[in-house]
Parts: sequence; structure tokens; C-alpha cells
Amino acid sequence: MTSQSASALRSRYVQQAASDLEENRRLQKELTERIKMLKQEEALLSDIITLAGRYEGLAERQESFADSSRLPEQVTHERPAEPAERETAAPSVKPASHRSASGRSASASSTAQSGAKGKSRQPLLGDLLMDVLGAHDEPRLAKELRDELLDKHPDRKPTPQVVRNTLEGLVAKGRIRRHKQQRSVMYTLVESADRGPTATEAEAVG
Repeated sequence: MTSQSASALRSRYVQQAASDLEENRRLQKELTERIKMLKQEEALLSDIITLAGRYEGLAERQESFADSSRLPEQVTHERPAEPAERETAAPSVKPASHRSASGRSASASSTAQSGAKGKSRQPLLGDLLMDVLGAHDEPRLAKELRDELLDKHPDRKPTPQVVRNTLEGLVAKGRIRRHKQQRSVMYTLVESADRGPTATEAEAVG
């Protein structure tokens, strides 16, 4: 083998090695991006499972609270009557006490009702996101929905993570749908015939 042919052979080996190295690095980059996307999907699936568990636990606690809240009413109805001696001994004191107690009860009831109304006027983040999502026919990114929410409701400033968790909770409840387009996760509103009304819609109807 001449020195010229040996040099040409080394040149081909070097070119082949450089091409293989470039292909190796390209494959490493693809695998890295694939692993990153799989980790994001893993986090989303974990959030769905966690939110679904919390929703079931909340429903059970609400049912338990509804059952236990009946006890005070039963105790009130079964309270024994006042002895007759008290009515005859202090006839002038009892009406004043009764008026005072009823006045305090009415005041407490009014305060509770006003507080409940004040709380009910604050819409839930999920309902606000559904209202924003309902203005679009095409799927929207969580970031786009958050930007529109901040623009329409500057008093509400949820973090991107809170918005994403809320959206995944709505997906778990069947209120919205999740779509994967390439490496992005997007959301669309479920048709109104397939879901119940939001709190905002119910308030408008009422």
C-alpha cells in the first residue's frame, strides 16, 4: 500500500467517525428531550390522581358534615320546656330576656347571612378559567388562559402551577378536555350538554 492510498484510507475513517459522532450526539439530544417530555407527562398524571383523591375526600367530608349538622336542630326541638315556677316567679324578666336573646339571634343570623353572601360573590378559580376557555373554540395553553384571566380579573393572581393544577382538576371532573399537540398540553371546554352549569352560570340563571 502506497503512502497516498494509506492517507486516503485514514481520511475516509476520520470522515466516517465524524459522521457517527454527529449522529450519536443527535440521538442523545433526542433522548434527552424525550425524557424531559415524559417527566412532564408524569407530573401531570400525578396531579390528576392527587386532585381526584382530594375531590373524593372533600365530597365524603361534605356528606359527613351534612349528616352531623342535623343534630343541633334535633336537640333544639327536643329541649325541655321551662318550669312553670319560673314563669310565675319572674313574669316581667322573662320577656326582656326573650327579646334580648331573640335580638342577639337575629343579629348573629344577619351577620352570618351577610358573610355568606360576601363569600358567595367571590367566584371560584375553576369557574373563571372555564369562562375564559368558553370564549374560544380552539384548544388553549394553560399560560394563555392564565394571561387572559389576569387581564380580565386583575384582582386574581394565581401562579402558573395553581392554574395548571386547577385545569387538571377540571379535567378529572369531566368539565374540560386535555389535548396533547406535539410537546404542548392544551385544553378545551366540554360541551354544556355534557356537563353541569358553572357557579357563574348558575348565579346568572338564578
